[in-house]
Amino acid sequence: MPIASDVKLGEGVKIFQPDLVNLYGCSIGAGSKIGAFVEIQKNASVGARCKISSHTFICEGVKIEDEVFVGHGVMFTNDPYPRAVNENGSLQTESDWQVVETRVKRRASIGSNATIGAGVTIGESALVGAGAVVTHDVPDYAIVAGVPARAIGDVRDRSTGSKQEFA
Repeated sequence: MPIASDVKLGEGVKIFQPDLVNLYGCSIGAGSKIGAFVEIQKNASVGARCKISSHTFICEGVKIEDEVFVGHGVMFTNDPYPRAVNENGSLQTESDWQVVETRVKRRASIGSNATIGAGVTIGESALVGAGAVVTHDVPDYAIVAGVPARAIGDVRDRSTGSKQEFA
């Protein structure tokens, strides 16, 4: 699996196993870390000082801002109605659909094995629980979990030393 010549790498980017990633047409900000078996497609971007854990798929149209954590095996999508063929049975090409942009705002964290739906925005400092399926926008500072993901708390409550439980 290659790192294509059209990939824009910021200063100090660490790709721990460059032979075990597939990066093409994307940009990765300064100081970010990329794990093994990660694919980042064209027209996707990862901000500065991010951590992208192993086995993660970041497809075209995903914009990840600075200081974001993405856990192992996170899957992003960019088409809310995917199809292999057109009505006439011909295989679809890039001209048969439009990429729907997905955005992850600064300092958000996404737990392992989460799936992020096309067109979703994950808010600043939000926390997505492991295994969550995110089908709607996540507000800034929200904690979401489940299938489909639902708000279960606010990260600001946890940072103040609150004893509030999130079940």
